[in-house]
Amino acid sequence: EIIQFHLPPFFMQSFTFTYVAFLSTFPFRMRRRDPGSAPNLGDRVPYVIISAAKGVAAYMKSEDPIYVLENNLPIDTQYYLEQQLAKPLLRIFEPILGEGKAQNVLLKGEHTRCKTVLTAKVGGLMAFATKRSTCIGCRAVLNHHAGAVCKFCLAYQSELYQKEVTHLSCLEEKFSRLWTQCQRCQGSLHEDVLCTSRDCPIFYMRKKVQKDLDDQELLVSRFGPPTW
Repeated sequence: EIIQFHLPPFFMQSFTFTYVAFLSTFPFRMRRRDPGSAPNLGDRVPYVIISAAKGVAAYMKSEDPIYVLENNLPIDTQYYLEQQLAKPLLRIFEPILGEGKAQNVLLKGEHTRCKTVLTAKVGGLMAFATKRSTCIGCRAVLNHHAGAVCKFCLAYQSELYQKEVTHLSCLEEKFSRLWTQCQRCQGSLHEDVLCTSRDCPIFYMRKKVQKDLDDQELLVSRFGPPTW
C-alpha cells in the first residue's frame, strides 16, 4: 500500500515580537513595506521560512505568509521536512516498517525527487528580468501580444481553453465555499468578509485560492473573448 502525504501550501509558525529576538528583523521589514500592517511590541507574528542561499540564518529567511503568497516566494520545504515532519513520521512508522526501512521509504527514493519551482516576483534577478508570455500548451516563449498558444498548438486551442475554463470553475467553487465559511464565522451571509485573523488556517486558504483565481482569470483572458 502506498501512502501519500499532501502538505498544505505552507507551514505557519509564530513568535512574540520583542526587540531582543533575532526574528524581530522580520517585523521591521514588514514596517518598511507597510507601516499600517506592521506588528506592535508584544504582538504574536505568524511567519514562514522561505528558501535562500545556503548558509543564511533562519531568522533572515523568516517572512510574512501573505507577502509570500502574493509574490510567489518559494518555501524552504527541506527545513520543514527535517525540523517538523521527519521525526514525528519516523516515530509513527518505525514500529511498523523497522528503524532503517522507515527512513528509506519515507524520506528517500523517487517520490522525494519531484520538486515544484516557483518564480518569485521580487528579489534576486527579478528586478532585471523581462517577463515574456509562454504558450499554454507547450510552454514555448511567445512574441509580444501573441495570444495564448503558439502556432504549433493552435489546433488544440479549443481543448486547452476548455481545460483552463474547467480549472477556473473549480477555483471559483472552492473560493465560494471558503468565503461562505468565513461569512458564517462572522455571523452574516449577506456582508463582505472583514476577518483578518492570521491565526485561522481558513484565512490563508482563502487568500491563496483568491490569488490562484485571479491568476487563472488572467490566463483565461489570454484566449480573448469567446467567438461562435
